[in-house]
Amino acid sequence: MEGLEQLNSELSDDSVREMLLLAERLREQRGGELDDSAIMAVSEATGATPEYVRLAVRMLPEKKKQGFAQSIRSAFLTLEPDVRRYVLSALVATTCALSSVLAGHVIDGENLFGAIQLILLGVGVWNMSISKEARTAAISGAFFGGIYFVAQSLFTLFAEWVMRYHFKSHDNSIMLIPFVVGGGFMGLISQKLVSRNQSKFGITDPVQERQDLLRQLVSLQDKLRSGEQSMTFLSLDIVGSTKMKANADPLSVEFTFTEYHQFVDAITKKYGGRVHSTAGDGVTCAFPHPQQAFGAARNVQSGIVELNTYRNKLSIPIVLRAGIHTGAVNAPTEDIKSVNFAHVIDVAAHLQHCCPPGGIAVSEEAAKMLPQGPTSVGTKRIETDDCAAYIWEPRQKLVTLDVAVPPPSPI
Repeated sequence: MEGLEQLNSELSDDSVREMLLLAERLREQRGGELDDSAIMAVSEATGATPEYVRLAVRMLPEKKKQGFAQSIRSAFLTLEPDVRRYVLSALVATTCALSSVLAGHVIDGENLFGAIQLILLGVGVWNMSISKEARTAAISGAFFGGIYFVAQSLFTLFAEWVMRYHFKSHDNSIMLIPFVVGGGFMGLISQKLVSRNQSKFGITDPVQERQDLLRQLVSLQDKLRSGEQSMTFLSLDIVGSTKMKANADPLSVEFTFTEYHQFVDAITKKYGGRVHSTAGDGVTCAFPHPQQAFGAARNVQSGIVELNTYRNKLSIPIVLRAGIHTGAVNAPTEDIKSVNFAHVIDVAAHLQHCCPPGGIAVSEEAAKMLPQGPTSVGTKRIETDDCAAYIWEPRQKLVTLDVAVPPPSPI
């Protein structure tokens, strides 16, 4: 998890989301794994380093529990390309050495294990030849030759101990050097041969494959941005709602706040908006344009007097703070309620919190889109950590919370 937190701190939220979605999509297409070309394509398209992409791939949740073999394969494919060549050379060389010993010690096993040995030798040569660099191929070949010699000697000793119950001395340890050097030359030559004849061997051009993957990323980005739209959010909250509810009749509280929510919902629909969400006494409304949100906010602030007069059954009047901000959101569906985590909503809520009671804080971005610009809001301006805003305040101040109001008649 620390690696994932570091990854998120290095990249933007959109880049991380695109990287993880593309990695997940490509992993599904490739049977659950990502090869080097796919990882490099994701890295180039999102700006993340290949190491970050590999880390993200390791942390992607598995849709089904992997078996032991699948887990080993997944761990192998997440290694660096050069390390994979070395590991595979060591494994193939060890298995090839075991087949060689079995061919000489198992009755009638020469043909079977001899054939297996030839197949493994071919796999070893293929592993060297697909190395991207000649140096990697040479080291892989040296690994193959050296480990083959050492493993064959150990397996031979073990076979003699099992079958004859004594160890036989060996004086050919000096042959380790020719095996290592010969393996290195074999890897170097095979890599040069294959790299010059990729099309004849049916090997896909990594550059072309990378371009195909980048096209898939562009297609995925287009789908992700298909729901992007500009929206304006109005955040409303009741000042001192806890004090209002203290020692109040529960039925009166329920009636008053229900009337308040219905009041806000009716005005929001009147101005072409929709209630996006409610959290406690706070209400967030979404509008296509700042002009609609500003008109609704002014209507709410002026109409709250009528609600307090006729529908508020508590001893304290409702006083509201309002914040308005506009920006781009990405709605995966046509329903704006599907947008739950957007910066524009957070800014609107923050402006509402900084707004004086009875006022409306309109962000500078939203105010510029009003017919008469910021002058239609007011001259008072505030600065917050998120953005600057203009403050609209009513000409006549509403009754503050400190003023005692006679308790209304029962419901």
